[in-house]
Amino acid sequence: MTPDEEFLEELRAAFQIEASEHLQSLASGLLEVEKAPASAPASLIETICRDAHSLKGAARSVDASAIERICQVLEDVFSGWKYGELLPAAYQFDALYAALDSMGDLLKKPLDKTENAPIADVVRRVQALKTTPPSNFSPEIETLPAEKEIAADKSEPELIAPTPEKSALDETVRISTRKLDSLLLQAEEMLMLKLTANERAVALRGVESLLEPWEKEWRKLSPSLRQARRSFESNHENSETQQVQAPIGKLLEFLDWNHAYIKTLESQLAALSKASEQDSRIANSLVNNLLEDTKKLLMLPFSTLFKAFPKLVRDLAHDQQKDVTLVLHGSEIEIDKRILESMKDPLIHLLRNCIDHGIETPSKRREAGKKAQATLTIAVTRLGGSEVQIRVSDDGAGLDAAKINDAALKKGIASASELEKMDETQLLSLIFQSGFSTSAIITKISGRGLGMAIVREKVEKLGGRLSLDSKPGKGTEFRLILPLTLAAFKGILVRVAGQIFVIPTADVGRVVRIRPFEIQTVENRETITLNRASTGQDVVSLVHLADTLELRRSVASQFAAPAEGFLEVIVLGAREQRIAFIVDEILNEQEVLVKTLGEPLVRVRNIAGATVLGSGQAVPILNAADLLKSAQRVGAMTANSGGQTATAETPASKAVLVVEDSITARMLLKNILESSGYRVTTAVDGVDALTNLKTGEFDAVVSDVDMPRMNGFELTAGIRQEKKWAGLPVVLVTARESREDRERGVDVGANAYLVKSNFDQSNLLSVLQRLI
Repeated sequence: MTPDEEFLEELRAAFQIEASEHLQSLASGLLEVEKAPASAPASLIETICRDAHSLKGAARSVDASAIERICQVLEDVFSGWKYGELLPAAYQFDALYAALDSMGDLLKKPLDKTENAPIADVVRRVQALKTTPPSNFSPEIETLPAEKEIAADKSEPELIAPTPEKSALDETVRISTRKLDSLLLQAEEMLMLKLTANERAVALRGVESLLEPWEKEWRKLSPSLRQARRSFESNHENSETQQVQAPIGKLLEFLDWNHAYIKTLESQLAALSKASEQDSRIANSLVNNLLEDTKKLLMLPFSTLFKAFPKLVRDLAHDQQKDVTLVLHGSEIEIDKRILESMKDPLIHLLRNCIDHGIETPSKRREAGKKAQATLTIAVTRLGGSEVQIRVSDDGAGLDAAKINDAALKKGIASASELEKMDETQLLSLIFQSGFSTSAIITKISGRGLGMAIVREKVEKLGGRLSLDSKPGKGTEFRLILPLTLAAFKGILVRVAGQIFVIPTADVGRVVRIRPFEIQTVENRETITLNRASTGQDVVSLVHLADTLELRRSVASQFAAPAEGFLEVIVLGAREQRIAFIVDEILNEQEVLVKTLGEPLVRVRNIAGATVLGSGQAVPILNAADLLKSAQRVGAMTANSGGQTATAETPASKAVLVVEDSITARMLLKNILESSGYRVTTAVDGVDALTNLKTGEFDAVVSDVDMPRMNGFELTAGIRQEKKWAGLPVVLVTARESREDRERGVDVGANAYLVKSNFDQSNLLSVLQRLI
């Protein structure tokens, strides 16, 4: 690559960053104008104009002609707002947001691929805002007058922007996050030096203590040694005994020399130990300050994540024909950039879930005596010095416990007996199970039962905790508690089956010692009773950590311990999810540095990562959430040792009926399903499909909607009328994507509704796998 080409690559990379910032600013500005179009402040419109103009100039500098052209027509509309030639109105914003989305999509592609991008429709829609009255406006305008350049009247006074006051931003520089990430990783590695220095200081103190027994024994022998020396000196003058006493004299001289030599070693060792402790203190201070300052470089406010949410909520609410306002609190609170990036998708899933499942339509809210406009809130607060809490709440209908119970039973997530034993909190927590959904139909927004499972997995992977609270008719609140940083944390070192493990201190509720006779068996499960100041006694399940980790127990961990002995126990979890684990030994608590596991150990059950102790020994870090699940399985296996395991059926044993009048689409669906191992039969319309159903056995039906003789809605209704087909899954794959069509699909009994414009074969396969 030539120097010019390298410079162009750097220029384009800088442009993509700058363009993303401008698009975010434009979206935020448009959302503010949309709230009050008639009274939008001139300063806000001026900012929007400047962003569009700056983005246009930046696009021109890197030959991004498609983005430049969209910016040009946007600038025409914004200039009209600025000079009063066009008033902001509600009908304009869909076209403006669509233009921003198009530019966002263009930024995801290589810039040299965007020059001939199909943007004509977007440009025409924005141009129409300048030339078409609101009453005649339509997004499908075909014929428009030629584009007109807007210029300010020279007779008008020139607008001079006020000079901004000097701020901290004037002294900042733009640095690649990759460089900062690398710097943080190197600073985190310095933690090993601190831990090693501490380890060496402890080791030296241990060596120094080894001289104490020698000193004690020397003091005991000193009187005898003095007596032997006096006896030697008194007899030394007798020539007859000189030869006999010579070896004793040499021995006494050696003992004197040995004492002086050991005292010298003791003095030097004490000085070395003192210096080592001083070095350790200096290393602790320097490394802690370096790590803290470096972490601050990558601490970002939540506002950087929240910027995208207002438009997301608007678009989702608009698509669902609901009226939702988003309220944000705590945007200024800072958190590790890596955690912020990891939480983007989970928060989006929560927002989508609240809008799609929780918040009602305006008409239903009025019937319930609520305001037509729903409120969706994200609030961030600091908890102590090392944790942050994110609350996502809505004032919608709340979770329906009966629906959750029925869905869990239908999908085999829990048995009827298990559901009867659950309290409300445990029942509501089932929504976080993979594959769980109360939605009667699968759409492009929800229904597959994956979103909430992703939220839980992400939070647990970050070492956080997740809980929810819901009140029927009042709304639902999700609480996510996360660490402020991923770098280092406090961990408790335990020994199990001869191996050392680390358990994050934040996950440990209590550390106790119990006597073997305190263990009781309740419903074939071992339990212990803990005393709590607020609630009195609390019964907690008890398991061996070695059993949970599938390790061979050591002799020390057997219940055959003497009656006067103690068993060391660590209690993990919170509230009703608490489980006590027996360990061989609790060593100590210390700061540890997390090392993520690489391929092929990206996801190992019960293991969150690894760390290296100051001694150089590598030890695993345990995943508390996984331990709680594994412990429940261990207990269930113990309680139901005679149970049988169900055998999963392969796709090859499943038969699917594909109903599609288009031969091309029919062959495409047939090929997709057969490639995945399904046995496929085809039908050309609803009548043909019913004939096939009467003469054959099928596990699912995949059908189009628009077909001759009998359409997909009529076919689904006909299937549901037959008692023997009442549980037969029906998936509608159609080009109809309106809300009315989706609701009709639900009404006639379809299990899933997939739109062809967003069709992805993996979605169809995952839906079938879930349904059959």
